[in-house]
Amino acid sequence: MIQLEADHGIPRNPFINAGALVVTDRLLTLTGDAAGSVRGLMRSESGNASVEIDAVVAASEADHGHRNASMAHLLASYGNLENPVELVLENYFKQCAIKMNCEDLAKASLFLARQGVSAGGSPFLSPNQSKRVNAVMLTCGTYDAAGEFAYRVGLPGKSGVGGGIVAIIPGRCSITVWGLCWDPTGIPWPALPPSTRSQPAQAGSIF
Repeated sequence: MIQLEADHGIPRNPFINAGALVVTDRLLTLTGDAAGSVRGLMRSESGNASVEIDAVVAASEADHGHRNASMAHLLASYGNLENPVELVLENYFKQCAIKMNCEDLAKASLFLARQGVSAGGSPFLSPNQSKRVNAVMLTCGTYDAAGEFAYRVGLPGKSGVGGGIVAIIPGRCSITVWGLCWDPTGIPWPALPPSTRSQPAQAGSIF
């Protein structure tokens, strides 16, 4: 919050909560249904039409998301939201509650390993856009653990509040793991291969 205020309500990247709120707001403007659009993307890219929003989890997020609500109001106070705060938060909490398994998530993120080409074979992102997303994932996708993750795993990655991590090997594949035991930075290290916890990974690293 202090950093966001110092930066006049402009988030530093889209993978932190404040940045994700702004992305949700932009999706609302463009589509009218940000959560539904993200769910639709996950369904089409994973090939699983049953991917759904968990209403119980979304309600829990809404009941306890006071910091996210504070950030949304701060963003709005600087004129950096186009839609009502309550609507942005509703869609954001629903996005956080999309229910998928590891296989679904790995398939859904595979376009980032294919230079932006979607599951249907059409361009979803340009190669340059895909490269930029992967670069931001590498430097910011695991919050304060980004440096440690880059050193030990050596791949663009994104951790989530549900305990999942997705990682991209450009040109080859996407990988998803899941675990419940998080460290203070929010990374479920026990979900990763044991070798990466004691020494840097060799196979697959982009370095």
